[in-house]
Amino acid sequence: MNSKCIVALVPMKAHSERVPNKNIAIINGRPLYFWILNALSRSMYIKEIVVNTDSPIIAKGVLENFRVTIIDRPLALRGDMVGIQPLIEHDLSQTSGQYYLQTHSTNPLLTTKAIDESIEAYFQDQSCDSLFSVTAIKKRFFWGDKSPINHDPSILLRTQDLEPIYEENSCIYIFSRDSNEKNKNRLGSRPKMFELNPMEAVDIDVPDDFIWAEYLLVKNNA
Repeated sequence: MNSKCIVALVPMKAHSERVPNKNIAIINGRPLYFWILNALSRSMYIKEIVVNTDSPIIAKGVLENFRVTIIDRPLALRGDMVGIQPLIEHDLSQTSGQYYLQTHSTNPLLTTKAIDESIEAYFQDQSCDSLFSVTAIKKRFFWGDKSPINHDPSILLRTQDLEPIYEENSCIYIFSRDSNEKNKNRLGSRPKMFELNPMEAVDIDVPDDFIWAEYLLVKNNA
């Protein structure tokens, strides 16, 4: 593959339901969006970073600190009920890339190393048409009817010996233009899972997540 082969898509809306002004909230001395854009900017494979936003404040702050392309989110794609696929389709219509990595500003612990390794894993596996990041979880899970999901209650294995369940952690999605246009889904039809360190997969969803993420950023001397 060519060294610069991926367009990164980072949607950022102004409104957030559970954490007001989440994308521009300060964490470890920087706006939340700084951390993911900084990691993407250092990647050896990212050729362009595209920020799709409905916020002039976000657009201004991003452009002052990073080399990015801003896509002004159309009115028809604004609001809390709009899913990610319509945004991806709009971004693809406004860009000329063949391969894309979609991530979120709410993943401040995601490292450039993980980004680059995920891109390498995607291109090295010819059997997949997409890749998504996961977190392996080794705990005992049950359905609502108390039936076990990933273990046999009659055989009390240590949790570290359980078969893991993989959580889609929303940190990294890689796909081609062709795959997305065909499947209308960032997961494609033959996705590859890419396991992330749980500490990198921290997602800012509720106010308490800021406390944990900021602690980790400080601890990592970010």
